Amino acid sequence: DEARDAAALWPVAHAALAFTPSVSLQPAAEPGASPDTVLLEVRASLRYFGGLERLRRYLAATLHPLGHAVRVASAATAQGAALLARVESPPQCPDLGATRRALEDVPVWLLGPGREHWEVLQGMGLHHLGDLLGLPRAGLARRFGEAMLAEIDAAFGHRPDPRQPVALPPAFESRLELFARADTTEQVLQGAAVLLERLIAWLSAQHAFVRRFRLLMHHEARWSSREGDRTPQATALEIALAEPSRDSAHLLVLLRERLARVQLPAPTLELCLQAEDVLKKAPPNAELFATTGSEHEGLTRLIERLQARLGAGQVQRLVRVQDHRPERASKTRVAAAAPGQGKNADSKPVETKRGRRMAAAGEAGVENGTVAPRPVWLQPPEPLNEQGSRPLFEGRPLQLLSGPERIEAGWWDSALAGRDYFIAEAADGALIWIYRERLPLAREAG
Repeated sequence: DEARDAAALWPVAHAALAFTPSVSLQPAAEPGASPDTVLLEVRASLRYFGGLERLRRYLAATLHPLGHAVRVASAATAQGAALLARVESPPQCPDLGATRRALEDVPVWLLGPGREHWEVLQGMGLHHLGDLLGLPRAGLARRFGEAMLAEIDAAFGHRPDPRQPVALPPAFESRLELFARADTTEQVLQGAAVLLERLIAWLSAQHAFVRRFRLLMHHEARWSSREGDRTPQATALEIALAEPSRDSAHLLVLLRERLARVQLPAPTLELCLQAEDVLKKAPPNAELFATTGSEHEGLTRLIERLQARLGAGQVQRLVRVQDHRPERASKTRVAAAAPGQGKNADSKPVETKRGRRMAAAGEAGVENGTVAPRPVWLQPPEPLNEQGSRPLFEGRPLQLLSGPERIEAGWWDSALAGRDYFIAEAADGALIWIYRERLPLAREAG
């Protein structure tokens, strides 16, 4: 299909834009055919990538995930490279002299006019471009047209050959027709992986990272068991990232987790991937040792994966609340599911339930210029027995390390709390957060 072939070539051009801004498409040799050749002007990029050979390796590694069969030729002219890329073993010509020598052995039928006049050229014994070079130009133009001479001159560097560079679309959209009906989400994932690689090529071409993308699964049209209830034409699946990314492996993991929760209403015939919410920024620097930034990235990706598997509302975080009472000093919020969320100063985890045992020694807020250690997570309080005015835990006396820290608050919401808090050490070395009520339990705030 000409239209689909042309659409499939654009990701190759997008991938090439990561190596040079001068990328163009070579018009097809046959009239009406879709282009199948991408041209890159790379001379200005060779020093940056360490030479032509290393650039070719980088380019091959970038194009490999797209699934194309690629033949790469290098030449001193754009038209020459387009012709040499069509031969069986494309040569690599470092200069104009090598380019001209290699072009002499190119079959004449690779030229656009050469295909049109192939039988006549064969009858005259003209099989290669080198056979045409010694013939009178006026006679060639009169018999085969000026277009043939123009292509030959451009290939051999005898005339200018300006090209129109490709332009990136402002938003990404790519379609893929599946080889067979996809009845399971795992089959859908295989096709979606190809579309994700196309998205990565589009992002890399403009040094951008995606924040959100959408997968449309177009179904086979059929009637459901209930009369008059038609299956949906497409199922949409939207993925939101906490941090912009263009890591194909990470995006594929998120998509796999979300697809695992989807029940297809009908077999899928075609996929469409859309993305327009992107962020342009410099790529992250590689790190030899772990840093705070890399640890934050790992936590962010963990949250994204949990949300993809469990749902956004099932992954929550603790945020601080301005209240002296420990049981009311925090609340839960949905963890960051989109850029800009979850970065407030109050996002430090604190205790959520009233209790005594210190599960972990965390930091509390700064109150009145002092820092008091508080548990990160509070368990429901357990009453303790006393022996000789010393509290017991599991039948053994506790050793008081610090306290009391007096808290009196809550008169404004009928939940008055008057307590003295202590930090104690159990016999096994565990730290226990305990308190003593200063007010009768039945007393109500006025």
